[in-house]
Amino acid sequence: MKFNFNNYSRCHPPAVIFIDEIDSLLTQRNETDHESSRRIKTEFLVQLDGAATSEDDRILVIGATNRPQELDEAARRRLVKRLYIPLPEFKARHQIIVKLMSNQRNNLMPEDIDEVAKLTEGYSGADMKNLCREAALGPIRSIRFEDIERIQPDQVRPVVLADFIAALSQVRASVSTADLNQYIAWNNQYGCVEPK
Repeated sequence: MKFNFNNYSRCHPPAVIFIDEIDSLLTQRNETDHESSRRIKTEFLVQLDGAATSEDDRILVIGATNRPQELDEAARRRLVKRLYIPLPEFKARHQIIVKLMSNQRNNLMPEDIDEVAKLTEGYSGADMKNLCREAALGPIRSIRFEDIERIQPDQVRPVVLADFIAALSQVRASVSTADLNQYIAWNNQYGCVEPK
């Protein structure tokens, strides 16, 4: 595998390269690493060093991880801006629900959305997506089995608050308090911004 950020950025400026789960590529190096794994990490770090070395280069490399503590020290040095993104607050959870439910028939009142946003304290963005998906299945699940074959889409009832209440028993917050504390501790030691 050959990485070359500079060639890409020069061919397609400006360039943003997003690497999700960057920790899977750049975990801390140790003596038990396989030789090929070590070479990939080294090559990646060399290319990361050379990215945007010229004033004309317009490249932004973004890495995301849920395990910042597992990043190699050399990778941590090269990723200059290390930002902790906290779990969504009430307003953000409210906006997520509104956005995700905009494509679904629903009878959700603003106070219903407020209620769901309150009940989802500690949920991540992915948790909110899973919750909305589960709630959207509520109307389908309420159809009697014998009616499924002949019911028309416009005959399926809209999503209501009760569907979210039922979904909350199925979809729980996936981030533990211990994990959050670990992220905050890492951010305090290596991050660029204090968590709010």
